[in-house]
Amino acid sequence: MIDFFSGTTASAAEVSQFAALADQWWDSAGDFAPLHKLNPVRLTFIRDHLCARFDRDPHAPDPLAGLSICDIGCGGGLLCEPLTRLGATVTGLDAAERSIEVARLHAAKMGLEIDYRVQLPEDEAAAGRTYDVVLNMEVIEHVTDREAFMAATRALVRDGGIMFGATLNRTMKSLALAKIGAEYVMRWVPRGTHDWRMFVKPSEFSALLRATDFTVREIKGVSYNPLFDDWRITDDIDVNYLIFAEKN
Repeated sequence: MIDFFSGTTASAAEVSQFAALADQWWDSAGDFAPLHKLNPVRLTFIRDHLCARFDRDPHAPDPLAGLSICDIGCGGGLLCEPLTRLGATVTGLDAAERSIEVARLHAAKMGLEIDYRVQLPEDEAAAGRTYDVVLNMEVIEHVTDREAFMAATRALVRDGGIMFGATLNRTMKSLALAKIGAEYVMRWVPRGTHDWRMFVKPSEFSALLRATDFTVREIKGVSYNPLFDDWRITDDIDVNYLIFAEKN
């Protein structure tokens, strides 16, 4: 495995934890089951905002054609694959080598061309690469240095480009539901997946974006509906939330 962890934003403990689960990325009933259920909501949020921003028809066969997207912390490619099917040119970055191996194998099986790299955003930025869209989804709560991480992700977005973020709010409600409930009661994710102290308030995420020359256009909550066993976009940002921001 590549040694990323000295003087970088990546946490060795966090990367090792996800690497250990990498073979389960595409098991919709396994440890990543919550992400599989959450994925349609995330994808719709991304697609609809990009179509509005770039004047596309969201119901066209390939509404994201011509757009370059970089998914930071892509894991096994749960977002990379559907975005590729929507026409985008997608690059997936992850510090866990095994996750990238799984992502490459699954993409090949599906007949999809996706550029997967064992890479950190700061190294990608140092190479001078930029994208129309950068995804920062369920990553920021796992990094060691938020300011450095956001500076690196900013460098990857071209001027006028877009960043999407998703994370967990640091509230008593999220402690009860996303930490204790999800890990110890419902057992949706393995114990220790999240450190509640690392959760990021929307005001904190917004401040980081503004400090790196972004304008936050929208923040929406994502809430679980137990009656229908699904996730929906809502105005409740107390637990999960999504951010749409544009680089100035």
